[in-house]
Amino acid sequence: MSSPALIDTHCHLDVDAFAADREQVLDRARSAGVCAIVVPAIAAAAWPDLLALCDQHADLYPALGLHPVAIGEHQDADVDRLERAIADHHPVAVGEIGLDAVVGADQMPRQRALFARQLEVARSAELPVLLHVRKAHDAVLHALRRVGVRNGGIAHAFNGSLEQARRYIDLGFHLGFGGMLTFERSTRLRRLARELPLDAIVLETDAPDLTVASHRYQRNSPEYLPEVLAALAEVREADPAHVARQTTANARVVFGLPAQLGAAGSRD
Repeated sequence: MSSPALIDTHCHLDVDAFAADREQVLDRARSAGVCAIVVPAIAAAAWPDLLALCDQHADLYPALGLHPVAIGEHQDADVDRLERAIADHHPVAVGEIGLDAVVGADQMPRQRALFARQLEVARSAELPVLLHVRKAHDAVLHALRRVGVRNGGIAHAFNGSLEQARRYIDLGFHLGFGGMLTFERSTRLRRLARELPLDAIVLETDAPDLTVASHRYQRNSPEYLPEVLAALAEVREADPAHVARQTTANARVVFGLPAQLGAAGSRD
């Protein structure tokens, strides 16, 4: 019996942590049933390599943006570069963008300004956004309402409240769940994953970070996405195949991916 087709909606496959064995990681992920991977950017300097990687593999889809934790690296002109890069390379989303009240908290005014400008870029380009939010959900939700993002997106590694989750959903967003869901001690997160409507949930790894329980303290990998699926199905007391079909369909809707993706992916 073949593995269910899964989409990793958030995986930093371009970073140095995968430099030594990236192709082998991809092969193992495909064998595990991962039919597509969205690769979000961190800083403008890395966009060319990220785009080149996605050009080499039909099942890798780029997102371009300026990550809040790298706020010290970003230049004001990078937002103009982002607009040009979107026009030239047609990424599936703007991301990873957002607010981080832990890392770079001393530059929160600049984070807010950069986030708002990128939301405006996404609105103009009619693209979804991939959100990084740490201890800043209310501020992010306020910015989303103020700018009026039209194409939704994903609140990645969601760890907010049920009320905040519903507010994202009302704005057309999906919630991303990853490796933390596989830890039994993540009781609040697992309860949230059980209570949310399944059509609002997508799967992710955030590899190489936030790994699954079976690989604690090790590098995370897109090949572990089936373990996130298994945890989600467990907490919802649902058939894993059904959960796989729905979360994959959700991801396709967010990014406008083809209805049919083969084992190695396809952009046809």
